[in-house]
Amino acid sequence: MMGWQDIYKSKCVTANEAVKHIKSYDRVVLSHASAEAKVIIDAMVENAKAYKDVEIIHLLMMGETKYCEKGMEEHFHHNALFLGKSTRGPYAEHRVDLTPINFSRVPELLATTLKPDVAIVTMSRPDKHGFCSLGAVVDYSRAAVDNAKLVIAELNDKMPRTFGDSMIHISDIDFIVESSRLLPQIPPAKANEIDQMIADHCVKLIDDGSVIQVGIGAVPDAVVTGLKDKKDLGLHSELVGDGLIELIDRGVINNKYKKINRNKSVIAFVMGTQYTYEYVDDNPSFELMPVDYVNNPFIISQNDNMVSINAGVQVDLMGQVCSEAAGLRQLSAIGGQLDFVRGATMSKGGKSILVLASTAQKGKISKIVPFIDEGSAVSVPRHDVDYIVTEYGAVKLRHRTLKDRAKLLISIAHPDFRKELEYEFERRFGCKITD
Repeated sequence: MMGWQDIYKSKCVTANEAVKHIKSYDRVVLSHASAEAKVIIDAMVENAKAYKDVEIIHLLMMGETKYCEKGMEEHFHHNALFLGKSTRGPYAEHRVDLTPINFSRVPELLATTLKPDVAIVTMSRPDKHGFCSLGAVVDYSRAAVDNAKLVIAELNDKMPRTFGDSMIHISDIDFIVESSRLLPQIPPAKANEIDQMIADHCVKLIDDGSVIQVGIGAVPDAVVTGLKDKKDLGLHSELVGDGLIELIDRGVINNKYKKINRNKSVIAFVMGTQYTYEYVDDNPSFELMPVDYVNNPFIISQNDNMVSINAGVQVDLMGQVCSEAAGLRQLSAIGGQLDFVRGATMSKGGKSILVLASTAQKGKISKIVPFIDEGSAVSVPRHDVDYIVTEYGAVKLRHRTLKDRAKLLISIAHPDFRKELEYEFERRFGCKITD
């Protein structure tokens, strides 16, 4: 009888051999963020001339995306679910498409409309039972593996082994490429004075015993730093990085009052420095789950006192928030922001906090505006918005009239722009803001 070790050996190939099984017109889904299968992706790009119109699908890539470069159009077509530093430019130059979708719905997308021909993922090396772990990134990787016709896995001995819905047996992998390389290192963002002021307002809104979700960026990272004196926090978040790990290590986050997944930190992916990857390795206090569980507003809302903190780009006087574009210039995508806004506001005692500096371009333009810029997306509709925070304060818009919302938002706009916003208020509502 063949044991898993024999199966393992029979499936081991070089990266160059593995990518030869990708065919022209295939749809290829790549694991993203800290689980980029760099060795296999590099081999695929080197083999580009063998392909015609291979569709590449993923969210955030931290490394190179050479399949988006000029001259690759005949061989690869990237259908992005999120834009990052390496894909923003190619999108602006019309070499990349974008499919707008809430992060929570990506597994459904991969099971139906965009079912993959090939999944290329990174996993840990197998345990003594022949199970590999999706490690630092489970989110949509689980759906990619479950729905692909062909699974090519880079088994990296530096990938942490995680618990939750992370395990894949050797028998479910078609080709194995072994590697040994550190995961991308993503240190916390450095906060400036304005970021810190915004973070201080947010910290005041978070009570002991709250369950938190924190997004990416300088302000969310500064918020996490400001939570070190809180007690008995819980974690149910799309991702975890160094700052949150420090709170867990200090006992600030202990998950003791969570209503579901009690005593567990529930996340979809990990993105930090080596400190974070080593901390989650073989740590049963973490449950890494698919994103259609972690980001499901119904699941999120089952935690009482759920607080979500995410960043916006622009907000208009009705409370509509754009978090992903500047006019027609697409910066990112919706990701999981709206999932957590809705989940937090559905939670008993929950709060959704959207943060942004009051100005951009060194104070030349206001981020609180009469109208969202033409071409921009409304990422969070006005009826979903709860708290908006700038360096000038925090205001609660939920359940307020349009007139009250406008007054509140003007109160936290930069003083240099308040007069023109007040003029728009008077034009729109037929009264002075002081009436």
